[in-house]
Amino acid sequence: MPHTAIYIRVSSDQQLFRAQLTDLERWQKANPDVEVREFRDRATGTTMDRPGWARLWSDVEAGKVSRILVWRLDRLGRTAAGLTALFEALQARQVGLVSIRDSLDLSTPSGRLMANVLASVAAYETEVRSERVRAGIEAARAEGKTWGGRQAGCRNENTRAKQSAVQKLRAAGESISAIARATGLSRPTVYSLLG
Repeated sequence: MPHTAIYIRVSSDQQLFRAQLTDLERWQKANPDVEVREFRDRATGTTMDRPGWARLWSDVEAGKVSRILVWRLDRLGRTAAGLTALFEALQARQVGLVSIRDSLDLSTPSGRLMANVLASVAAYETEVRSERVRAGIEAARAEGKTWGGRQAGCRNENTRAKQSAVQKLRAAGESISAIARATGLSRPTVYSLLG
């Protein structure tokens, strides 16, 4: 029997799945009789070449998926051409697509219209963000600025303050783990500051 595929994507290791999970779990509780399978990716939305998506799409091609559920449409991708092609492929396979935050259901005419509008907006946002980054880099270069971190051996005031706090806690007999918890630093960072 075909299942509902829940797809969750974040763009980087620093981002958490938690924001998406709350709404998706609420949907699951409201639909307890629906069999679901979850797929996750930590990858950019500018390409569909992602391991979690590849597994999901393999299930779609095998006829195992009746519907794909996402938190927002931009979790699927950020290019209008890619999303539009995806919508057409899903319709051809009679696979539904539901986006919780966008209140979108691809099985309806208004849902299909809204999906294409949102795909264009997602692509536009990506292009604008890219233009801002390029403009910032060009402006910095024009001013002779460089980036990429501090020079070796250079410590800023924030690092000195953390090092002082770590050293005081250690002198007071605190364990490395306790110091890490108290300061919000990782254990390796605590060791390096004590070094």
